[in-house]
Amino acid sequence: MIAAQLVIERALACASVDDTIVIVTDSSDATLRWAGNSMTTNGIATSRRWEVVSIVRDSTVRVGTVSSTSVDPDDIAAVVRASEAAARSAEPAEDAMPLLTPDSVVAASGSEDWDRSATHTSIDVFGSLATELNVGFDGDDALYGFAQHTVDNVWLGTSTGVRRTFTQPTGSVEINGKRSGASAWVGTGTTDFQDVSTGTMLAELSTRLGWARNTIELPAGRYETLLPPSAVADLMIYLMWTMEGRGAQEGRTALSRAGGTRVGEKLTELPLTLYSDPRESGLEHVPFVVVGSSSDSVSVFDNGMDIERVDWVRDGSVAALSYPRSAAQRFGAPVAVPGDNLVMTGGTDTRLDDMVAATERGLLLTTLWYIREVDPTSLLLTGLTRDGVYAIEDGRIIGAVNNFRFNESPLDLLRRVTEAGKTEATLPREWKDWFTRTAMPPLRIPDFHMSSVSAAQ
Repeated sequence: MIAAQLVIERALACASVDDTIVIVTDSSDATLRWAGNSMTTNGIATSRRWEVVSIVRDSTVRVGTVSSTSVDPDDIAAVVRASEAAARSAEPAEDAMPLLTPDSVVAASGSEDWDRSATHTSIDVFGSLATELNVGFDGDDALYGFAQHTVDNVWLGTSTGVRRTFTQPTGSVEINGKRSGASAWVGTGTTDFQDVSTGTMLAELSTRLGWARNTIELPAGRYETLLPPSAVADLMIYLMWTMEGRGAQEGRTALSRAGGTRVGEKLTELPLTLYSDPRESGLEHVPFVVVGSSSDSVSVFDNGMDIERVDWVRDGSVAALSYPRSAAQRFGAPVAVPGDNLVMTGGTDTRLDDMVAATERGLLLTTLWYIREVDPTSLLLTGLTRDGVYAIEDGRIIGAVNNFRFNESPLDLLRRVTEAGKTEATLPREWKDWFTRTAMPPLRIPDFHMSSVSAAQ
């Protein structure tokens, strides 16, 4: 397998259209699975995925993208030709812009080691995790779970001379515990597993399973509800994904309003700020645009562009929407690119346990799943609770209740939130396969809408 940099240079050298972008991602992936208190599978895999984006500029601008997993150097020219053919037959690109040049990106300063070799993970990354899990396997609870560590090495090259590279480690561990028909889940994100305390996770599982010794049936309705950081992350991620400037400007989203967008609108008196920042400590991600296709949020023409911090909500008000360069130019808005992390700040130092202690009567959720959009104009979402909903009475957990289907909008939740606690790194449950780098506070919602009872366990 030839070096990723050589793939890029050979592809660019044989290109025959106006502009070409080549993206190569070399990945190394380690996994560990367990079920019924026994390790089941583990392994490591390496792979390469690369894309050629061809741009034809004549009376219109058209884009074609072809991807490949081939490691045969003889296939490079064929993939380039296929990409160019796709561009020639494509519809005109609405987001057409000149490609960036080296003097407009950070890479020009020599801060990135273009000639580096790929970095790999190994099964050894799970050493301490496996040791601590074995202790848990000797207990009475049935443990199931999955741990994964991926290192993505990304190289981006363009015909205008941009060369950028980044190494992205991503890890997570999820543990599901079962006891006497009850189920509970804990999970965490990580970059290297050095900060994962399996013992703490197992203790939290045991506590939640203990709460389920007493079961309570509750009907659908609106309940004062404490959302833990993981559930908050799942809801806020979806909000960020839908904060597209073009859709809002055209009146198609919940961020639209007559004559413009909701930027500047006050959502809550709490000083909450929701932001993404590729340089956020512990949650770092690729600090430049690297995409093979365009959407309302990102554009292939922006490949290589620096990604900056964006405050989507600042001090309780909508502060920004996502705009690629073309949309920003069209609507007279600042360029803003969604990041691969999301942080909410502005709460107090109060932890979730303290919020439970201050609750007279309500519910504590643990995780959400199967989240789907019902109405894009209000951002109404539906989904299910999972692996533990607990009743709170006079400041203590009195038992587990049945699961529910919920109907809520993240925007409305921010309008109604009455308390936000301490921000902490957390793993979203629903979107974990796509998004692991989040830090959120627990939130108190006075009237969370449980629309129906669910039989899900």
